[in-house]
Amino acid sequence: MKFYFAPMEGLTGYIYRNAHHAFFNNIDKYFSPFIVANQSKSFKTRELNDILPENNQGLVLIPQLLTNNAKDFIQTAKKIQVMGYDEINLNLGCPCGTVVSKNRGSGFLSKRAELDAFLDEVFSQTAIKISLKTRIGKDQPEEFYDLIEIFNKYPLEELIIHPRIQTDFYKNKPNMKIFKEAVVLSKNPVCYNGDIFTINDYKAFLNDFASADTLMLGRGLLAHPGLKSDVTSNVKLEKKLLKDFHDKIYEDYKSILSGEKNVLFKMKELWFYMIPVFSDNAKYAKKIKKSKGFWDYDEAVASLFSEQDILSES
Repeated sequence: MKFYFAPMEGLTGYIYRNAHHAFFNNIDKYFSPFIVANQSKSFKTRELNDILPENNQGLVLIPQLLTNNAKDFIQTAKKIQVMGYDEINLNLGCPCGTVVSKNRGSGFLSKRAELDAFLDEVFSQTAIKISLKTRIGKDQPEEFYDLIEIFNKYPLEELIIHPRIQTDFYKNKPNMKIFKEAVVLSKNPVCYNGDIFTINDYKAFLNDFASADTLMLGRGLLAHPGLKSDVTSNVKLEKKLLKDFHDKIYEDYKSILSGEKNVLFKMKELWFYMIPVFSDNAKYAKKIKKSKGFWDYDEAVASLFSEQDILSES
């Protein structure tokens, strides 16, 4: 089974990726948070830093683009290709309202004629490999039957499917009925993404999809950075390893961000996902959230690691 790390805006940039790769080193591909494609000859500094090869050494990174404009995609793809990348991922999954309102991300799924024309132009004018990360529709799961006919026209590197519709956001359960049909209908390799948080989730998925060979994990890996080793080898996450992992991210953010507030904002975002791996975590989560500077943040985190254990089923 190949494991991919899903892109999550503001969370899984190169600082996080490098730390995860250094301490866990078991992910086959990392996907960058999306870059909004445009006609500019250069990237924004933040976007450039995130995908610079020298900031992603030793790991496999797939840059992800967000756009519904073929010319913007092609122009940005050329810039990425010059940097040495041979694959780009198109974001057709983001459910965020500000993205969807511009018919980007999962909002593009409702414009099927335009999507088809977009893919036709992109595939005819780029040599780079292209994968898609998609939801199964914008408003109704049945939209997927029209979408798969479009996707099947093109030689995708992979079709990564998160089987929810846009309006689900991350609520409700993934539509496994549609995913099961997608595996049969797709002419391209299929990767599953969605709600794998524990070893039981993983076993349940394999029970239904024994032939599956690729999984993309997102929120599950953010919550439990050692999830891959847990579900495949029953290697439980050690508290010291998690502390060292946390410290590496923390120190690296300090080295690139200006001011305590900016560093703590990043760390608090991470703890929103990671705190549930600890037993009896509520009061520590509150202390971390309320911390104003490094001193009280450090105290809250030190107390958490010294006083609480990691849950055996996290």
